[in-house]
Amino acid sequence: MKRHAFSAAAFSGALLGAALFSSPAVAQDRFITIGTGGQTGVYYVVGQSVCRMVNRGSDEHNIRCNAPSTGGSVANVNGMKSGDLDMGVVQSDVQYRAYHGEANFESDGAWDDMRAVFTMHGEPLTVVARADSGIEHFSDFPGKRVNIGNPGSGQRNTMNVVMDVMGWDTDTFSLASQLDAAEQAAALSDNNIDAMVYVVGHPNGSIQEATTTIDARIIPVTGDEIDSLIDDYPYYTRSVIPGGLYRGNDEDVETFGVAATFVSSTAVDEDVIYETVKAVFENFDRFKRLHPAFENLNEEDMISDGLTAPLHDGAARYYRERGWIE
Repeated sequence: MKRHAFSAAAFSGALLGAALFSSPAVAQDRFITIGTGGQTGVYYVVGQSVCRMVNRGSDEHNIRCNAPSTGGSVANVNGMKSGDLDMGVVQSDVQYRAYHGEANFESDGAWDDMRAVFTMHGEPLTVVARADSGIEHFSDFPGKRVNIGNPGSGQRNTMNVVMDVMGWDTDTFSLASQLDAAEQAAALSDNNIDAMVYVVGHPNGSIQEATTTIDARIIPVTGDEIDSLIDDYPYYTRSVIPGGLYRGNDEDVETFGVAATFVSSTAVDEDVIYETVKAVFENFDRFKRLHPAFENLNEEDMISDGLTAPLHDGAARYYRERGWIE
């Protein structure tokens, strides 16, 4: 009898354990990782902000989100390809090249599994130079010490394209440093470089740091070569960095740029993307308050502009529910 009693107790315990471990809160917990950029950049804020919105509803959908700092756009694409990242913030030009297998993605071929989710803020190519560097325009770069960006970053990718159209290479500069976004403002302030380039939304903490610690100027990026880039590539647009955002830079500055886009892949479950998109757009006013670069976001532009890969099924499902697409 004792043996029978023990078996019944064990059986009951097994049922209880099975019930506990099969409960939706445990069995359906899903952990997602979003690739961002340097901690001083807006990409990092984008990822953190999306995660904040997702994690607000974790008790309902059981999705837990984190958004670590990464090397930027290209690194995020590679992280999603390898499965280390579920989603990532990627420049619109990098999205285009990865999907089509062009430029630094040529050897890998087209990434047909890339999927667009939504577009974020505009990102002008921003050139900041020391006031004592002798740089008045982007064309003054030859012979100067320039930080061209770390490999894998969006600014490095854009800078490579610009250098090509200008007929430049790394030997054009007296120094072509490859510091990441978090290091370049200090390098400019310490007189280790004459200029830095950053593809970023505004206002930005790194540029704030550079223009506050020393006399530094935001430099125009214009000319026939830049016009040809804008004409040839659909993801480039003319941009203006408003005056008054940074100390000593009271006038508007003309340049060109891209957009920050939020992307994923077919490997990520439709429900995960649906809940992520829903978390952002159903808390949209709260989301827009998380950074000044988000203030002018609107739903119509976010679901159409700069998206050169097909929409993820999860995103399309939510947009159809809202009546934004057919």
